[in-house]
Amino acid sequence: MLSRLDLRGCSDLARALARPDAEVDADDDARQAVREIIAAVRVGGDAALRELTEKFDGCRLDDPRVPPADLQAALDETSPELRTALEFAAARIREYHALQADGSVPAVARDGVAVRDVVVPVGRAGLYVPGGRAAYPSTVLMTAIPAQIAGVSEIALCVPPDADGRVPQTTLAAAALVGVTEVYRIGGAQAVAALAFGTETIRSVDVIVGPGNRYVALAKREVAGTVGIDSFAGPSEVVVVADGTVAPEFAAADLLAQAEHGPGGTAVLVAWDPAVADATLGAIDRLLVDAPRRDDIVATFATGGQVVLVDDERAAIDVVNLIAPEHVELLTSDAEALVPLIRNAGAVFVGPWAPAALGDYVAGVNHVLPTARTARFASALRVDTFRKHVHVVSASEAGLAALAPHARTIAAAEGLDAHARSLAIRSAS
Repeated sequence: MLSRLDLRGCSDLARALARPDAEVDADDDARQAVREIIAAVRVGGDAALRELTEKFDGCRLDDPRVPPADLQAALDETSPELRTALEFAAARIREYHALQADGSVPAVARDGVAVRDVVVPVGRAGLYVPGGRAAYPSTVLMTAIPAQIAGVSEIALCVPPDADGRVPQTTLAAAALVGVTEVYRIGGAQAVAALAFGTETIRSVDVIVGPGNRYVALAKREVAGTVGIDSFAGPSEVVVVADGTVAPEFAAADLLAQAEHGPGGTAVLVAWDPAVADATLGAIDRLLVDAPRRDDIVATFATGGQVVLVDDERAAIDVVNLIAPEHVELLTSDAEALVPLIRNAGAVFVGPWAPAALGDYVAGVNHVLPTARTARFASALRVDTFRKHVHVVSASEAGLAALAPHARTIAAAEGLDAHARSLAIRSAS
């Protein structure tokens, strides 16, 4: 039987609906088990896959890949009724999702069935603004404004305090400018944990966004799933592609600009002309002489600085796509033509007059970007980071009657009798 939970007159619904401790503990056990499995596969590869498949699925595998011929044979042997149902479903799914390709909110009405998206903002967002080595009022703007445009009703901001418990005035000023009033003097992984799980003072949020050091980025990854996160936005990265048609001081200055964020970052020059590499390195030496944040720049170069020489322009873009950096600068004669070739990057800056620093502050794009090669699948912070797309389906009786036979066929193939019955019972009523 179903359990009963009467919340009439309840003044604390969040507490009443909290997950039981036993369920949370079970999740912790499962998380540890998953970590061990991932570690085993990462180290052991196919051998680990064979061992784990035998352990959990009870079968021994020589080759984990299903031969393509088996796929076609399975389709050929599928009953006409099921194949027709699958083809019908595939066409409807493709039609609806194709409307998302241009960024529009899809809506389709046909055969008595209407489907659409309803866009809903998250209720509460947590913003992380770095501190420590520098103040970042720009990050307040970059994180708060998209959340506000998305329609988020509550915004909490965390920023690390100094040794005296103070937060940079410029950061507070930016918060006041955009109307963020809930600000906490908490930084690091502890701030991410507080935003994700809540404390006596800080209420938990639905989404956490914002860049930070490696510990902040790892903490966001750790709580992902409990809350939404924007991306793995860790230490700053830039790859500059140069061909010698742009002054070497430009490339050098832009490498220094991202490196001054401090250790842990990446600053890479990619060129196919050794003379370009030499000229850029010489310019770096000259600019470093009076750089106020010289120590941070040198520390970044020591661990993440690199000059990559390649055969040609196309090979340079291959390097970019493999590194998948936060920022890419194209300082080449045909920079615009290279943009379509870049698949993996947080942001691309085209030509000599578009340094990454322009995007960091006033170009209008966001500077909270994916790092650590997550640009292979992650995007820049945007309004949609703070929104959910909820599918809404409505149908007439005739619409259900038209589509239900296909649905019942698929349900039967999956062995889900109750699914089929929920459709059939309406036809019988």
